[in-house]
Formats: sequence, C-alpha cells, structure tokens
Amino acid sequence: MFLEIFRMQIRTRLTLQFLLSGGIIMIIASSAIYFSTAGFRTNDFYNQIRNSAVSTANLLFNEYEVDAKRVLRIEKDNPFKLHNARLAILNFNYDTIYRSDENSEIKISRSIFNQVKSGSKVAYKQDSYQVIGTLYFTNYDRFVIFSAAVDTEGAAHLNELKIILVFVCCLSFVLFFIVGWFYSGRAIKPISDVVKKVEEISITSLNLRVFEGNGTDEIGRLAKTFNKMLERLEDSFATQKNFIANASHELRTPLTSINGQLEVLMMKDRSAGEYKVQVQSVLDDIKSLIDLSNRLLLLARTSAENPMSLNNRIRIDEVLWLAREEIKKYNTDYRINISLDNSLTDSDQMVIIGDDYLLKVAILNLMENGCKYSTNQIVDVRLHHAKQWIEVVFEDTGIGISEVDLRKVFEPFYRGSNSNLVPGYGIGLPLTRQIIKSHNGKIELSSQLGKGTQLVVSLPVIA
Repeated sequence: MFLEIFRMQIRTRLTLQFLLSGGIIMIIASSAIYFSTAGFRTNDFYNQIRNSAVSTANLLFNEYEVDAKRVLRIEKDNPFKLHNARLAILNFNYDTIYRSDENSEIKISRSIFNQVKSGSKVAYKQDSYQVIGTLYFTNYDRFVIFSAAVDTEGAAHLNELKIILVFVCCLSFVLFFIVGWFYSGRAIKPISDVVKKVEEISITSLNLRVFEGNGTDEIGRLAKTFNKMLERLEDSFATQKNFIANASHELRTPLTSINGQLEVLMMKDRSAGEYKVQVQSVLDDIKSLIDLSNRLLLLARTSAENPMSLNNRIRIDEVLWLAREEIKKYNTDYRINISLDNSLTDSDQMVIIGDDYLLKVAILNLMENGCKYSTNQIVDVRLHHAKQWIEVVFEDTGIGISEVDLRKVFEPFYRGSNSNLVPGYGIGLPLTRQIIKSHNGKIELSSQLGKGTQLVVSLPVIA
C-alpha cells in the first residue's frame, strides 16, 4: 500500500494530500458545528422546560384559589405546550403535590430528589424525555419541581443539520480533489517543463539549457544548478573531444614520419653511414613519440589524482635544485637563476605536502619554457613565503604571450601564435596547471608581448 503511494506521480500525491488535509479540516469543522449546535439546542430546550414548569407552578401557588384539575386542563390546552410535557411538584418531604404525568412515566429517585433539594441543578435524559429538576419558592414554603418533555422539533432540526453537513463534506471532497488536481498541476508544471527539456538533451545537444523561470524559487534554483552542470559537461565534452583530436594528430605526425623514413630506407640498399643517419632520425622521432606519450599519461593521471593521496612531506627548494640540475644535463646553454626571498626565515616555511615527482615535472616544464622562449635562454626563479602559501615566481625576458593567447594557453595542445618556430606540443602548461591544482595550489600567468612572461605558482605550506 505505502509502496504504491510512493510510486505515484507527484501530482497524484499532492492531490491526495490536499484532499486528505482539506477533508480532515472539513470533518473537524462539521463535527464542531454539529455538536456545538446540539449542545446549544439541549441547553435551550432545558430552559424552555424550566420556564414552562415555573409558569405552571405560578398558576398553582398564586394568591387566588385555583383548582389543580383546572390547571391541568389549562396546561393541556396551551397551544405553546412542549411535546409530551410532564410536570411533577414535590414538597421537601418527598410528597407529590401536583403531577401532570398521569402514568408516572417520569421516574424520580430519592437520590436525584435530594440533589435538587440541596440546591444542585439536575438535568438528565430518561428514554426520549429530557428531564430537569429545580427548586421553587413561595412566600410560605419550598418545593421541588421536575419537568420533562420530548424535543421532537430540535431532533428534526439536528437531523436536517446532519444531512446538510454530510452533503457539504461530500461536495467539499469533490471540490478539494478538483482544486488540488488543478493547483498541483500548476505547481509541478515547471518541473514537468524541466523534465521535457532534459529529455531533449543528449550528448549531441549539450548546448541546450533548461528554462530557469524567476530563478529565485526552489525550481528556479534547481534549473540554475542543472544548467551549470550542463555547462560543465559541455566544457568537459568539448575539452575531451579537442584532446582526442589533438592527441591523435600529434601522435600521427611522428608515426607518419617514422613510416615514411622506413619506407624510403627500404627502397634500395644503402651504405652503413646512410643507414645510421636514417636510423638516428627514426630514433629521434621515437623519442619524441615516447615523450609525448609520457606527457599525455601524466596529464591523464593528474586529472584523476586525488589530492588526499599526495601525502609526502617535500622541501620545495630541494625540488627546484633537482629540476635545475636535470635540465642542465640535457641543455647546457640554459641558465636558471634560483634565489630565496628574505621572507624565508625558517626551513619549515618551504615544506609542503605532495608528490615530489609530479612537482618536479611541473617545475621542469616552467623552467624549460622560460629558457626555450627567451632569446638569452635565461629564467629567474624566486622563492618567497606569503602567509600560509609558498610562492615560486618564474620570470623570463622572452617573446611573451598575446592577450588573446593568454586565455587559451592552459588548454591542451594549444600553442601561441608566435611560438611556431619553437618545438613543442602544447601540453606543458596544461599539465603543470593540473599538477598544481592536484596539490591544492594555484597558478597565475601574466605576460607582455615581446617583453617576457611571469608565472607565479602558489602552494599551501604545512600549518
């Protein structure tokens, strides 16, 4: 049962909840109206019985001599007499003075008599009769009056009221269902629109967006969140698509070169020297292919790297010196000047948490780029401490980067328009940024065309 309710559509559930809430309110309100009316009617009828009894008693105990039989006849002929009205008057000795109840249908027990005699107001039901007992005082004595009647008119009115309330409740249930169905439909229409729009979105149409409405209510915020997710997905798919296309192109170039060289080599017999030259050329292409593959693997690794897994204590200055020495092995013409700022007063200010190999790869890329794109092949590296960060600044006086290229240099395989004469793949900076990001760091780039470039890498130090 409950499982079926949970499987219902939201509109059906909202309608049933609206119907249930409204129905409960109507039942409570109708019950309150009925019982309060019944209570008021009962009290009013008891007052009528008492007043009628007092009037009859006044006829009996006035200053003139009145015959009891005549009073009984007057009471019977009264056009305003209550239905099945009965009256009994007793003195304080429990003796009956007057009784219009000829068949003694109204039973008066001694205990009830004593309650009225002591001054208590007594009202009760006996079969279909409503009975009330009250004290009556004359100038000479005191009496106990018991009067009773059947409230046929009140019962008929209450029965009519009950029928009306039941009809109103049933009609209200129908109206609650109709109104609930209508308003729940209007309430969930934005959600239905979102669902329809989402159903239209696929991998080939990630550019579509969900209507955000006013953007301030819950559905608007949901649509905003979903649109932001679509933007991220679209960017990810575009990046992945470009990455695959560029990677395929970059891998195909050395493979095509190797294939062409080997085909030319196989066309005819050559001397040992010629074979050696051709094999060396093929070997260079293979090294280039291996280097590109390693960079692609590193880029993929750092994209999926969890920063929590990088938990080694590292001295960043030691990584800088190791990277400098490694570059000098293969590029003796490169000059890398490393300096420590006066803000570094303690070796603990240079300790970070991370992966020393990945950080060395990132620093190697930045040092190599600084030297490679500078006419004097010099890069200055400064290390200084700033609050909870250790900052490494790389500066060169090279060809610089234009404003247009600055927005794209961190995209994989993108190369600046003025870097065509310098060999490279366009993977170094994206790989470096990904490594720094995986270490909870940040990288900032500023450059002026023809004047040089400055790169600032900020890494959190151990608190």
